[in-house]
Amino acid sequence: MDAFLGEFPHSLDDKGRLILPARFRPALEGGAYLAAGQSKCLAVYTPAEWEGVVTRAKELAREGGDRMVVARTIFALASQVVPDKQGRVPVPPPLREYAGLDREVVVNGALTHIEIWDAERWRAHRAQGEALLAGDDSLPGIVV
Repeated sequence: MDAFLGEFPHSLDDKGRLILPARFRPALEGGAYLAAGQSKCLAVYTPAEWEGVVTRAKELAREGGDRMVVARTIFALASQVVPDKQGRVPVPPPLREYAGLDREVVVNGALTHIEIWDAERWRAHRAQGEALLAGDDSLPGIVV
């Protein structure tokens, strides 16, 4: 897949599983990595992208201090998952707790990875992003 794009409202089932959007499934059918992301969302990485996360986290951990704590937290909460035949992946309780996921979620494409957000938190985050995009000329090079 060239890029993960789009916004998809979904729900977690009673077992804490998430059905991945159909367009994302081919890129993840061999497995994926779930991790704590920034802004209290979850990040879903292909194995190739996860290798990059590991490399960057190792570099950060070498700097010590807060960066080492962040790297440890990312790996402590991370989980390797394989979608089942229906495209469902289990979201472990520690990750659900971190991101505040209960039932209603939004799955977003984030170019190189996928994000899973609590639906209410996503609406607030998206509104903030839309306001910045609509009124800020200081973001050169992002939008032509």
